[in-house]
Amino acid sequence: MELPVITLPKVDLPFDIPVLLHPPVDHFAIALPVIILLLEFYNLFARRKSIGAFSFILLILTVIIFAGAYLTGTTDGKEAYDLLTPEGQEALKAHKLLGTYLLLATGVVLFFKLLAMTGKSYFKFFFFVVLIGLIAGTFEQGEHGGELVYTYGANVERVKTLDDELFDVKEELEDATDTVAEIKTEVKQEEATPATIPTPEKKPDSANATVETLLDSAKKEMEEASHKALEKANQAVEQAVEVPATTIE
Repeated sequence: MELPVITLPKVDLPFDIPVLLHPPVDHFAIALPVIILLLEFYNLFARRKSIGAFSFILLILTVIIFAGAYLTGTTDGKEAYDLLTPEGQEALKAHKLLGTYLLLATGVVLFFKLLAMTGKSYFKFFFFVVLIGLIAGTFEQGEHGGELVYTYGANVERVKTLDDELFDVKEELEDATDTVAEIKTEVKQEEATPATIPTPEKKPDSANATVETLLDSAKKEMEEASHKALEKANQAVEQAVEVPATTIE
């Protein structure tokens, strides 16, 4: 089931968020709700106000960490988006959407925590339900983040390098194609020139020699460009197979 698309208001920060800060922040976002759940289960038997208060502080920290994960994820996502395949771009959009819902969910969990602190059992029950739901969604989000890295190579440095090399290969092939087109145009012009020259008996040989020279030059340039392009493409494929599994969740 697809989640309805929602968009949070854009926040202009007075500083730039570094790229690749998302993974460490994301690990805290996964761990904190689990720690809170364990504390709350323990406190069902211990019934200590200090544990409940500590859990509340950790929950406030969780809201802050999730906001940080959202902002750093947005920065990393912008960096990775253009280098991803269409399937990878769709996966990244879905990852961001789920992250938006999880950020809002932390506020809901915090609200039910405040209600549960009144001591009423049904408020505690609803608090546990939404907290477990937040943890389940966080684990799902972590799996999606791993898929973006392992399957689509999001923000993997060597993938970016390979993409740049393949782009260079395409440019070289385009240059070679343009050169051949120019040579063909010159050949056609040379073939048409003898008709306007007053000594046609001498020009055909000269024109033929020029045509052969241009064709030889075109052939050499095409062979060199094709050889270079094939060599870079093979290197890119070999390196892509060896891309290290760098986790960005």
